[in-house]
Amino acid sequence: MGTRDVDAARTRTEPDAPGREGLGPWLDRNADVQLVTFEEAVARADVVVNATAGAASIVALRAAGETKLGSKIVVDIANPLDFSSGSLHLTVGITDSLGETIQRTFPNARVVKTLNTVTAAVIVDPGSVPSGDHTILVAANDDAAKADVTELLGEFGWCDIPDLGDVSTSRGPEASLIV
Repeated sequence: MGTRDVDAARTRTEPDAPGREGLGPWLDRNADVQLVTFEEAVARADVVVNATAGAASIVALRAAGETKLGSKIVVDIANPLDFSSGSLHLTVGITDSLGETIQRTFPNARVVKTLNTVTAAVIVDPGSVPSGDHTILVAANDDAAKADVTELLGEFGWCDIPDLGDVSTSRGPEASLIV
């Protein structure tokens, strides 16, 4: 798992705003998770998951290093949310998306937009939401990356995984969050 400042992140012991435990105690309980810099995390990864705050995604991915990111699959689960005006908006507006922005900024990366419409606990356990097969959407320019991520989603338990098309179709799932 990557962060800007490993030492500062480890010192977060207080629960966050929704009441989740601090990162430090969580890392202590999950010793198999290594916390490293963004650059080191991306260098070690076969698949990169962008789970940053959407407004910080480009900065975080740049900190990882474009050459280290290379042509790796980037699963973008972040949302470009902007609360600065007191109401919810998208930092990219409705004629763009964070998925597209990441793809433009890192043209060799294979960006797959998915999982941005569900909470973290549901991402790896869709069956925790009762009643039926659950739907999660995917959008990407690279068909092979999309197929790999779709297979991973199936391993998590997602049964219905519609392919929206290229990464520009990630505008819909991102914009659905402000409705």
